[in-house]
This record gives sequence, C-alpha cells and structure tokens, in this order.
Amino acid sequence: MKRKIKALICLGFLLCFTLTFSANNQKKEPLDIGEYLKHADSKTIYPSAKQIKMLKKVMPQEAYQPAPKISDRTYWHAIAITPSGKAYLKEALSMINEKPEVPISDEIYRRANKEGNRGIYKPRYYRTMKRLEHFILAECLENKGQFVLQINTYLQAIMDMKSWLHPNHDDNKNGTLEGRRVTIDLGARKFGGVLALAESLLGDSISEAMRNKIKKQLQWRITDSYLKSCKISDKNNKWIKSTSNWNSVCTSGTVLVTITNSKSPEERLAAVGSAINSMAYYLSGFGADGYCSEGLGYWGYGFNHYLYLAQMLSDYTKGNINLFESDDPKKLRKVGNFPEHFEIQKGTCAPFADGVSHTAGKGSNFAEVLSSKYYDAKRPLETRFEEAVEQIIAWDHPELFKVNNAIIKQHSELNDYTFFDDLGMVISRGKQKVPFSIAIKAGHNAENHNHSDVGTYILVLDDELLSGDIGAPSYRAGAFSPHNKARSSWGHPVPRINNTLQSNGREFKGDIIETTFKKNSDKVVMDIKQAYELPMLNSLTRTMVNNKSGTGIIMIKDHFVASEPVSFGTAIMTYSKYEILDANSLILTGKHQKIKVEIKSTGGDINIHAEPVPVKHLREGKDAVRIGIDFKEPINEGGITIKYTPVN
Repeated sequence: MKRKIKALICLGFLLCFTLTFSANNQKKEPLDIGEYLKHADSKTIYPSAKQIKMLKKVMPQEAYQPAPKISDRTYWHAIAITPSGKAYLKEALSMINEKPEVPISDEIYRRANKEGNRGIYKPRYYRTMKRLEHFILAECLENKGQFVLQINTYLQAIMDMKSWLHPNHDDNKNGTLEGRRVTIDLGARKFGGVLALAESLLGDSISEAMRNKIKKQLQWRITDSYLKSCKISDKNNKWIKSTSNWNSVCTSGTVLVTITNSKSPEERLAAVGSAINSMAYYLSGFGADGYCSEGLGYWGYGFNHYLYLAQMLSDYTKGNINLFESDDPKKLRKVGNFPEHFEIQKGTCAPFADGVSHTAGKGSNFAEVLSSKYYDAKRPLETRFEEAVEQIIAWDHPELFKVNNAIIKQHSELNDYTFFDDLGMVISRGKQKVPFSIAIKAGHNAENHNHSDVGTYILVLDDELLSGDIGAPSYRAGAFSPHNKARSSWGHPVPRINNTLQSNGREFKGDIIETTFKKNSDKVVMDIKQAYELPMLNSLTRTMVNNKSGTGIIMIKDHFVASEPVSFGTAIMTYSKYEILDANSLILTGKHQKIKVEIKSTGGDINIHAEPVPVKHLREGKDAVRIGIDFKEPINEGGITIKYTPVN
C-alpha cells in the first residue's frame, strides 16, 4: 500500500512538473494588431478591457532591460573591442571634462518661450544629453569608474530642472516651469530616456539614493503624466492622437521610460497598449501610397522613432508584438520606401510644408537602415546614430547594421515619374544630360506642417532648385503664425483670387483629375477650386506639362471661370536672381544654371510685379522673392501659362 502511495506521489510530482514545464515553454501566439485595434475605445488611447486581456497573453511580467547591466562584463567587453565600441569610448573621453549646460535660468526659459528663440537653449539641452548618454555607455564599456563622477553631476543637473520641456513648447504662462502642469514633449521624453538608461544599466555604479531619485522623477514627469492623458483626454500630451512626428517620437521615449522604470506590470502593459493605439493615429498621417506630407526630414525623425519603438517592443515581447507590420504591412512597406521615391534628382527633393530640400543629411539614418531590413528599401552605405538607444539596438542586433560593400553598386536609377496617387503628388523627371524636372502636389490644407499650398510645385535643373516652393520659415516666434507669409499661399506659386488666399482645413483641397505619363512627356491636371472659399468661382484648374525632349520645357497653366468678374493672379517664387526682360518674360539665374520664363495670358492683359518675401528667417538661409503675375482688370474667365525653358 505504501509503495502505491509513493508511486502516486511521484507520479503527481512528475505530472505537475510536466504541466508547468509545458506551460512555461508553450510558444505564445503573436498579438493580432488588426484585431487588437478593433477593440479600441474611440474616446481614449488607454487600452480597453478586451485589449488588456489580449495584451496579457504576450506581455512579460518583468521590466524591460534595454541592454545587459554593467555587471555583465562578458557582454560589454565583447562590445568594447569592436570598432564602434572603441569609437564610442573615444568620443566619450573627448567630452569628459565638459560641464552640464542645464538647468538654464528661469529668465532664459521665459525669454525662449516668449520669443520662440531655440538658439538660446536647445543646443545646451542636446549637448548635455549627448554627453550624458556617452558617459553612461562608456562606463559600461570600460568599467573603470572614471565617468561616474560626471554621470552623477549630469544626472543631478537634469533632475534639478524645473521643466524638461523645450521652453517654446510650454504654454504662454509657463505652466510647466511654474509647476502647475506636467507635460511631455520632444525634450522631456529625451531627458527621461537618458535617465532611464542610467538607472537601468549602471546598477551599483551609482548610489541607491541616486537611483531612487531617478525612479521617482521618471514616474511623475513621464509615466504618470502619460497614462493620465491616455485615460482622460486633457490639455497635456495632445500628441497622443497626432498624425505627426511628435506622436512617434514622444511615444517611443515614454514607453522606454515606463517599461524600464515602472515597478508595476499593469502600468507597463498600459503604456504598451496605449502606444499601439496611438501609433494607429501616427500611421494614418501617411498616405496609403506611403506619402509623408511632413517631408523627408520629418519622415526620418518620426519614422526613425516609430521603428525604434517597433524594435524595442519586438525585443521585449520576443517578437509577439510586431509593429513592423502592424495591421497594414503593405502600407508600411511603402512608408519605408518613401525616401527613394520622393527624390527628384541628384539628391534634391521637394521642400513642401516644412520639409527639407535635399536628401543628404548628417543626422541619424536609423530609419533607412531598418527600412532596408524590414521593407527592402535601398540600403544606406553607412550607419549614423544620434541617440544612445539607437546605438544599443545596433550593438544588440549587429546583423541589422552591417555595411555590405557589395551594395555600393546597387541600382539607383530613378523612375521617369513617381505618382503618389492617394494624397496627390507627382514627380516628373527629365532625363536630359542636364535633367530638368518638377514636383507638384494637390493635397489638402490640413496636412502636417500645412502651408495652405494646394497646387504648389518646385522646379529643379540639374541639382538647383530654381523656381517654386521656397520651403519653411525657421522655427522662432511667429513661424507658425497664420500671418506669416511664407506659411500662407501668398508665399507659394499658387493663385490669389479677389485678394483671397487659400483656406485651411481638410475640405480645402486639390484633386488630380488627369494624368498622362509618356517617355518624352508627362501631363498632370488638377482641380484646385476647392482650396478657396469663393462662391463665385465656378472652376479652377492647374495643368502641368513636362516636355522632356531636347533640353526640356515645363509649363504651368491656370484656367478659371467665375460667375462674376474677379481679380486673378498667380506667382513665381524663387531664391534665384531675376531679370525682367519685358512685359511677358524674365530670366532666373542660379549658381550654375538659368531658365527663361515666358508668360502668356488669355482673357486680359497682365502685370508682372516683384517684391521680397517679408520673412527674414527662411530655412534655406536666403532671401526669397515673389514675382506676382496679375490680370490688370477683373474678368469672368481667363488663364495664365508660365513656360520654363533652360538656357544653355
């Protein structure tokens, strides 16, 4: 009898062990993000009860560890002997005697808030964070203690700041500075992320008291503020439902802080669940065709952080949360390939909205590298990182960031044209010996960084942007004012009717109604009437024709019909030197190239009048000119055709 009892006990233990082992090793099913998003609460970003239930199946119980702790000498020694590890340590050593440049004084903070002057604080902020990031990782690499004093000094300086915000992101009464509110912005998420790395990686290299201070500050400055805004929409953290780069940048930093620092599995789950819901808004800002209305620079900044978030959550959940595909893999593939399709020629691109005018950059290309891996985008020939978290990902996944010399010969010939058919933007590329090309868009006037610019275009001859969109005003006080002429349709090569500019809003748009793409000629016709609130305007079309034969000819033709006589004009916008030859022609001269401009009108005679753009600080760093082309008298119907021809 005793033998039977012992046998049963042993069998019971064996069965329990088998079931436990089987449960622990059972492969989790990945989160179905499409199904997950169906259960979102439309009124809040915070995960619904159904979503929380789904997340519990894929979320780990432990906190996230961005990289092994400093005590794992096998790991860090292996990194230290790599070329990138040696270079990182060398750069950190070059900064070791530099003092932190924060906190800034209340006076400077208030002045920056009032003036919008980023130059008096932003470089200080980012130099401080860059040094601290380097000191943290360098101490992990070296483990000699020589960075510890500076690390503590920098940590304390950051925690002594009354506000982690960029001052110009505070309200006009400096509510965050004065302690009336707690808000996360592009700066706060970065300060928080760096402190989270220090606490997570350095272990006993910094005191327990310092680590506790860090944890406490991260909790109230970042996690509590974020989750509160996710639960109940408030005046703080409105970016959680934004379609712009702010959403992905702030979300990635906030999630890093929370899943690394929070002691609560429920908070960590809520942060991840909120982020997935929030990223649905961010991704909706791209067209189904992958078009980014913020331009190439903000594509890099925003999508960079989206992909960092995707990699972080993939690592944290062992691949069970896959934001690389989310609920629309096809669209994300197009977003990942946007830069190559957006290039006009020879490294130029359209500076629409607040975009950049050239594809080359000195900042991080983390997004390009991961896009080449996950979306088969063109692989860059080098890797550049701006943040420690990017470097950590690269060290953890070296296979993703290898530079293969064989890819130097990868095909880089641009297509004859690119048509982003969702938001309505066309690039028509000339293939002459000196290529002459145009990018033109319809779009709508609620795009991110909107300039009220339906119908705008940019002409490129060789590598010079000679006429068209002049790009963005520099970010300072008044840059985002509706009265800033560089941000309204007055400062763009689009019509002005009855002295009325385009209106702002999603309903004020243009539609591409006809396209013809041939080897030697492209044609685009767009209806831009809806961009204007003018009841007497019956029709307004803009037609672009790119004749690619010979040296090329590009024509822009506007035609309108109104129920009563209206004043009508359009404009040539340029940074080039100009010479008005006669009543219907002029010459635009760039650094090495020039074009002749010939103007024809139907329905009446025109005047040409040049005036400087009254905005001193344009991002291109030059003075722009608006050359107005206006009918002398109001008319019911008419047209203006502008013909651009390269001059040899």
